[in-house]
Amino acid sequence: MSYLEKKVLEEIQFYVTTKYACGYLTGQEAQSIVATPYKNINSENFNNLINKGFRRSGQYVYKPNCKSCSACVPIRLLAQNFTPSKSQKRVRKYLNKLTVKVLPLAFDEEHYELYVQYQNKRHRNTNEDEDDIADYNDFLIKSNVNSKIIEFRLDNELKIVSIIDLVNDGISAVYTFYDCDNNKLSLGTISIIWLLDLCKRENLKFLYLGYWINESQKMKYKTNFKPYELMIEGIWQEATS
Repeated sequence: MSYLEKKVLEEIQFYVTTKYACGYLTGQEAQSIVATPYKNINSENFNNLINKGFRRSGQYVYKPNCKSCSACVPIRLLAQNFTPSKSQKRVRKYLNKLTVKVLPLAFDEEHYELYVQYQNKRHRNTNEDEDDIADYNDFLIKSNVNSKIIEFRLDNELKIVSIIDLVNDGISAVYTFYDCDNNKLSLGTISIIWLLDLCKRENLKFLYLGYWINESQKMKYKTNFKPYELMIEGIWQEATS
């Protein structure tokens, strides 16, 4: 660890959460390590945390800390070297039809309505709190770092919303939700391709996609974008396949 990394990380401490049900692997218990106090997390030390495999959820920055499981693997795309596959090239044609805006991180009723629709169709849960505005704000709108909303529209109809964090060497994709009425459009892929293009335009090296879990079907899409690196035993390593 460099002197600068030690200096900025001295401003924060870490605690381990109690165990909770894993949201990705059925029957598994999970734990996280969380940076605290969240008010001391700024753009400088946040960049170091992202580089060490942490992730942001609202005002909290965390990473998995499960004693008996190491399935969650940090993943980042090498944006400058990204080469789209044939299917991704086809998706890009639809992207060219969309109007894209970069907006400040703020609550928007239309965004919230799309989020609720997305949750109901993709992540249906009997817990009604999933649709609560306060929880939405806590999860996506509260941030102590440099965060933006990317809004995608087709003929003024909202199609995709992506929440991102800007860090020194790239972009961290926090969460994306979209119109699920036509799954053939691959709207999730469209948002990632656009973010990779943004990294290239801004000369940013990496697009951080949080965690990849080999056993989780929901996570499979992340390794469709090549080349990419995985953090193995604390070291970023480029995947060879």
